[in-house]
Amino acid sequence: MAGPGTPAIALLSKQKIAHSTHPYDVSPDAPNYGALVAEALGVAPERVFKSLVTEVDGGLTVAVVPVTGELDLKALAAAVGGKRAAMADRAVAERATGYVRGGISPLGQRKRLPTVVDSSALAYPTVYVSAGRRGLQVQLTPTDLVALTGAATASIAAV
Repeated sequence: MAGPGTPAIALLSKQKIAHSTHPYDVSPDAPNYGALVAEALGVAPERVFKSLVTEVDGGLTVAVVPVTGELDLKALAAAVGGKRAAMADRAVAERATGYVRGGISPLGQRKRLPTVVDSSALAYPTVYVSAGRRGLQVQLTPTDLVALTGAATASIAAV
């Protein structure tokens, strides 16, 4: 399905990956943003994933976790063979990915960063991730998400 042009949508279209776009209207500053996005889309929040840019041992890594949970930084570090992980500075994350906070997609980033997708994604036929701008999600299979990002899968979400 054609959608508003973002690098993420362009990548999906170029690779001929089945996907659909889903606009929503939620303030990026709203508390419990992810749950509100899931509610606006009418899907279970466990199927909506957020992309978090982190620093693992000084290098940037993208963690893709359900909006219902938090990122387990120790588990992320272990998943990529690192010792220490922390959230990346917002400006650094935006510069590296080419996206703004609230619209960072794991797909079509300016520089392809190492990515880890929480293994819970594999339990669903499709998942939702940012399509590359605030107010737009893209639905695709978790296997396509993993393949397109070159991601590892690991249990990185804290419950």
